[in-house]
Amino acid sequence: MKKFWNEKFETMPPEKMRKHQLTCLKETLERVNEKIPFYRDVFEKSGVKPADLKSLDDISKFPFTVKNDLRDNYPFGLCTVPMSELVRIHASSGTTGKPITGPYTADDMQQWGECMARAMWAQTVRPDDIAQNAYGMGLFTGGLGFLLGFERVGCAVVPSGSGQTEKQILLMEDFGTTVIGCTPTYALTIAERASQLGKDLPNFPLRAGLFGAEPWSLEMKQKIESRMGIAAHEHYGLTELMGPGVGFTCEAGTLHLNEDHVLAEVIDPETEEPLPLGEKGELVFTSLQRQAMPMIRYRTRDITRLKRITCACGREFLSMEKVTGRSDDMMIVSGVNVFPSQIESVLMEFEEIEPQYVIHLFKKGYLDAISVDTEARAEYYEKGQGFLDQLASRVSAKIQSVVGIKVPVKIVASKEIPRSVGKARRILDEREESK
Repeated sequence: MKKFWNEKFETMPPEKMRKHQLTCLKETLERVNEKIPFYRDVFEKSGVKPADLKSLDDISKFPFTVKNDLRDNYPFGLCTVPMSELVRIHASSGTTGKPITGPYTADDMQQWGECMARAMWAQTVRPDDIAQNAYGMGLFTGGLGFLLGFERVGCAVVPSGSGQTEKQILLMEDFGTTVIGCTPTYALTIAERASQLGKDLPNFPLRAGLFGAEPWSLEMKQKIESRMGIAAHEHYGLTELMGPGVGFTCEAGTLHLNEDHVLAEVIDPETEEPLPLGEKGELVFTSLQRQAMPMIRYRTRDITRLKRITCACGREFLSMEKVTGRSDDMMIVSGVNVFPSQIESVLMEFEEIEPQYVIHLFKKGYLDAISVDTEARAEYYEKGQGFLDQLASRVSAKIQSVVGIKVPVKIVASKEIPRSVGKARRILDEREESK
């Protein structure tokens, strides 16, 4: 059986890939300059034109695109094709203000399916698998993006959608589900409910989980693998680029980027200057083949680093370190930069604690402050308040040793923190309330 879904591009040598990227990038810049007034105007204001791109490094001469640009041009101001050429329109959740739209041509859908199939094949998904798709099926790109990939590979797909956790477990057991796709926090919710129902997930046929849509720590990955008895794989993507399919972990655990479809940079989020490979900063993407709505130097706000390595899987794609947080999720507390992922990693070290937590962000005088609520496992919560106080003190001390500031911790009863069926809400911003 074939090792790669698309060996030509997945194993393309870096220099040959850069030539391919340059050709695609020139075409994309010409396209947006011709078709989209927004890009034509910002290029002119920045004193650049598509012809100025002589090498990939020249992309740094071009201006960034940010989320507000998409909102300002809502819904289709950044679209290069007429509505008659669109076959699908996705959008972000849009919890505040206008949502971010993601239109697709038929060619875009083919590209998306290709990228998803590559990712799934690298994660051992095969045509004889039974794949349960427990992502939300709607405007959010996750559910239908995963459906596209599963169908391209040729699996039998169970489009269960998110929610109805007991039914998810019933379907997994009765249908013999071998692969599940959902958010990592929902995977933990499924595992928790299965345990309550007396169902032994590690003895189900389930062997692989495809997780994405939210940041998750290595420690959470290990919890999921242990509780579900599976190999947990990561998918990285964003509505603005195509949805899931931008990046994926291979069987060796490396997070690869589909370089023939996206050009990746890392910049210093403060100076906005490009950083060399290996340095940590903010991830920036430029579309290379997308037709309906190409993005030029889109600032993701995700914090990571890029590397060029020799991966045991044989893929030559650029590798990306696991996202440690988002620059817009970063909390500045007493002058210290704190990411939710740092707190999550600490909590996962304590066997007494369930992998459930929420961070309260509030004002303390003129400064921002945080506290953490997390759950004790039932058998430990029953040990009484004295034990819980000691546990909270230990957890708080460990967090302080990692982030450098004291963070109060409250241990609550099992199941007190609301469970997620989609993206978990980890930060409760109470600063307006505390004024």
